[in-house]
Amino acid sequence: MEAMEDDSLDVKDDHNHNYCASGSGGKVRSYLSSRLSHAASVPQPACPPVPAGEPATRRGKQCSGRTAGSKFADSDSGSESSEVSETDCTAPPAAAVEGKFTLDSTSKFLLNAMAVEDYRKNHWPNLEKAIDRLLIQNPTDHISVSYAQIYSYIYKCVCQQHSELLYNDLTSKITSHLQHVSTHLQASSPENFIENFNVALTQYIASLQCIVPVFMYLNKFYIESKLNRDLREDLMKLFAVQVAEKHLNTLMPLLIEAYSMPFKVQPSTMASVVKGLYSLRPEWAQSAPALFSGFIPQINPPTVESLLSDYAAHDQKLQMELSMNGYPRGDQSRKRASDDS
Repeated sequence: MEAMEDDSLDVKDDHNHNYCASGSGGKVRSYLSSRLSHAASVPQPACPPVPAGEPATRRGKQCSGRTAGSKFADSDSGSESSEVSETDCTAPPAAAVEGKFTLDSTSKFLLNAMAVEDYRKNHWPNLEKAIDRLLIQNPTDHISVSYAQIYSYIYKCVCQQHSELLYNDLTSKITSHLQHVSTHLQASSPENFIENFNVALTQYIASLQCIVPVFMYLNKFYIESKLNRDLREDLMKLFAVQVAEKHLNTLMPLLIEAYSMPFKVQPSTMASVVKGLYSLRPEWAQSAPALFSGFIPQINPPTVESLLSDYAAHDQKLQMELSMNGYPRGDQSRKRASDDS
């Protein structure tokens, strides 16, 4: 009977279906004892603290003995494992904390390469398509875009520590788009330049009203917390540098000329362009204070009593110019319709 019991230990199946084969019971016991004593001396794995400023999924979970070669990130963007931060199961250096499980430099490189490849293959291509559609829309058009899906991709990118990579790709994409806008404006004729600039600026602002909210997670956990900036301000500066600044020497004289000839350009277009330029760079108002003061309050210095006669003369000159250009003041002797009895 004792021999039979020993033979029954030749193949032992634990609850994880790990099989240990042996020729005799004594060898099995000896083998298990040696393995247990060896396991007791092996340091236990530990997860490092989550870096400040970056969100992390599965914040409270332990590594459960994952090894350096284990795969924990699937390429499928919809899988749960794709939400795991790339810092999970990566311990601090052994010299810092004795007894902690560490990944060698090769394993870390492979894990990071897998995570970046997943970003390049699954996340960014989908985000790039959505950004393209948002940038080329007209203010009155309705484009069917799944904002929930875009937000989900951005959330995963931030959680997987790809914030810097995502920010650089976003700004590079928008910079490339604005360079095309600038090239298109350069080919515009002078009589259509103000109108075309207004269309480009209005369309871009409308696009930002969609882009900035869906990138809110990136803005909060990377741009604001680490760069101390704001996403919308950064993207508006891109328009100022890539478009407005390059065409300012052409645009400003056309605006001054149009302002001196009322209704040469639609007042709503003039107001939109001038206010847009002021929002991009307030200092541009100093190059044409008379123009900007016509649409933005408090551009000129406060009224001085000693200059009241000059103000009156300026108003009379303006009224005369309007009259000469076909805009009479009308018959002031006529009664209002409400005064008729």
